[in-house]
Amino acid sequence: MVRSMTGYGKGFAENENARVTIEMKSVNHRYLDLNIKLPKKLNFLESLIRNKISESIFRGKVDVYITLNEHSDACYKVSINDIIAKEYFDSISAMATKLGIDNDLKASNIVRLPDVIELEETDSDEDELKSLVLSALSDCINQFIDARIAEGARLEEDLIAKMDEMLVLVDKLEKRSPVIIEEYKTRLTTKIHELLEDNHIDENRIAQEVTMYADKVCIDEEMVRLKSHVAETRSVFELDKEVGRKLDFLAQELNREANTILSKSTDVEIADIGITLKTLIEKVREQIQNIE
Repeated sequence: MVRSMTGYGKGFAENENARVTIEMKSVNHRYLDLNIKLPKKLNFLESLIRNKISESIFRGKVDVYITLNEHSDACYKVSINDIIAKEYFDSISAMATKLGIDNDLKASNIVRLPDVIELEETDSDEDELKSLVLSALSDCINQFIDARIAEGARLEEDLIAKMDEMLVLVDKLEKRSPVIIEEYKTRLTTKIHELLEDNHIDENRIAQEVTMYADKVCIDEEMVRLKSHVAETRSVFELDKEVGRKLDFLAQELNREANTILSKSTDVEIADIGITLKTLIEKVREQIQNIE
């Protein structure tokens, strides 16, 4: 199965205390490069998150963004500093008695005084946060992989079409290859006739020359290997794992055979076919760079 290295996914999980949102996006990269951004309170889960992602995503530069929103009534606690409140009360009461004025002090007055009210951030339940993160991460990864598979299907369709084009070109090479040997033999015989100006031609000598020429320009092995590499490439598409590196290797092999054909070519038509083949293979190599 072909999966693209570009993708996007989003997942979230929520309970009465908090909401966790996770987003993932990726671009091409030779290996798996994970960049995880998460709030400090979730730092204890980074290793677990990294392991979970790497279990099902194998290549690409992946950016992961995690946000945590805790509900205010769950993450803060209001408390009264009784000692400071009593100090305020005693001091104000003593002042009222000393000055001979009414002590109209109320609790609502005291809580407005500095340091009487304390707002404390409560410790979050780590098991609860872990459960939320894993749930959101699972949804995010599934959506992310689905996006990669959808894009991968389009890449596979394009690559298969290009494989078919390659086979058409190889078929043209197979038809043209034996013709150039006969053409060479005809040209050689004609040239010898013109030079010797008689019909006493050593057929064995001509056969030797033609054989040497045929060995020099023979591309039978290259054509066989091209068809083999195309067949193997198509079979790789069916593998249920990351296939990008395997496809990249096969594209290099295809390119090597095309280069050899061009280096052996003394025929304009075969050279044209070889150039078209190389151009097609280069397009394949570019597409393969997008595959996980």
